[in-house]
Amino acid sequence: MGLRRIHTADEPALHKVCKTVTSFDWRLRKLLDDMRETLIDSNGVGLAAPQVGILKRVVLVDTGDEILELINPELIETSGEQTGLEGCLSVPGKYGIVTRPMIAKVRAQDRDGNWYEAEGEELIARCFCHELDHLDGIVYTEKMERFLTEEELEEL
Repeated sequence: MGLRRIHTADEPALHKVCKTVTSFDWRLRKLLDDMRETLIDSNGVGLAAPQVGILKRVVLVDTGDEILELINPELIETSGEQTGLEGCLSVPGKYGIVTRPMIAKVRAQDRDGNWYEAEGEELIARCFCHELDHLDGIVYTEKMERFLTEEELEEL
């Protein structure tokens, strides 16, 4: 395993649509393991493959209980709405106000290619939507209402 460099929002990899994963082989396992180590090291909640320069439809989400590996994920159901603070490992030190669903359900494959579904509320729903946006070349700053000011960040 190894740490991968997290690309910032000004780099081209974060603005491209990712390709579907078709090979569930050692390369994918290496990517997943490296992304897991990188996510833990960065103290993030989610990480998408384009954030480490790989244009594949791969996402990790830390639910607090486990780190979900979402390969070829699809958002299949959402409900409700929440507006709140959002940040990104690719936009270090900045936070914005973004509206997302309150509940989100995804369908994805695991590292062996088996399909499964996962549902999240609040932060996890936000994370599912945020990370899946990365797979389509979208960074949260394109959806946010505004950045928080230094004063607002200090109050948190």
